Amino acid sequence: MPLLIEPNELEQLLDKPDVVVVDLCKTKQYVQGHIPGAHFINYMDIVHIDKPVMGLLPDADSFSRLVSKLGIVANTRVIAYDDEGGGCASRFIWTLNVFGHENASLLNGGLYSWANEGHPLNNQEPAHVEPSGYALNNTGRYTADRDYILQHLNDKNTVLLDARSAAEFSGEKRFADKAGHIPGAIHFEWTDGMDRNNNLRLLPEDVIEQRLEQLGISKDKEVICYCQSHHRSAFSCLMLKHLGYKNVKGYPGSWSDWGNQADTPVE
Repeated sequence: MPLLIEPNELEQLLDKPDVVVVDLCKTKQYVQGHIPGAHFINYMDIVHIDKPVMGLLPDADSFSRLVSKLGIVANTRVIAYDDEGGGCASRFIWTLNVFGHENASLLNGGLYSWANEGHPLNNQEPAHVEPSGYALNNTGRYTADRDYILQHLNDKNTVLLDARSAAEFSGEKRFADKAGHIPGAIHFEWTDGMDRNNNLRLLPEDVIEQRLEQLGISKDKEVICYCQSHHRSAFSCLMLKHLGYKNVKGYPGSWSDWGNQADTPVE
């Protein structure tokens, strides 16, 4: 299935039995209005925290229970959205992929494109579904940990994409013991791929590709995306996969892991 879906396409799928729409907006927003039939997931329920490290992967049992409660099975098409441009929804899709469920799409522009372009919203709870019993396991795919990155710091075939703000990248803002970025990382803030004049959809593919190529983030390389916890950079992962990058990984924990270690190098 395509990684991106447009509001017009989604509206035609809302009554399909093999489609589950997942809302990762703020709780208040979901209560006020959401896509009809969408199931709410609290973002904090799809990540694991081991302070000071944030944004780690959940264990297989807890994630399977969460997915099972939505009635998701192996052939279910999951469509996720949020109210921030795609970070939370992309992290959910990335986690599904890591746990072996590939059939998932992001609503392009999320709630912004859906609501601003006149598609229906309601505040009704979705119909009750029986837990599916779907059991998922961490495949290890699409992930890179600290040791893996340390081993590839000088690998010309590996590129690190830092999706944080410019102030975080430079070290002006610090949210860990250390400030700065992983040596050799290239800065491409997660919102740089969004079109603010088109309800936070992705910019045209050729525009993003040209910018990435100019930075040295090319399709012939392995790209590892990180931010503070792998929330914003999950959107970067999805963007790259949508553009046809074949070897894309995310770093769960990201700077909250790297920046709080005594022996990790920093620029």
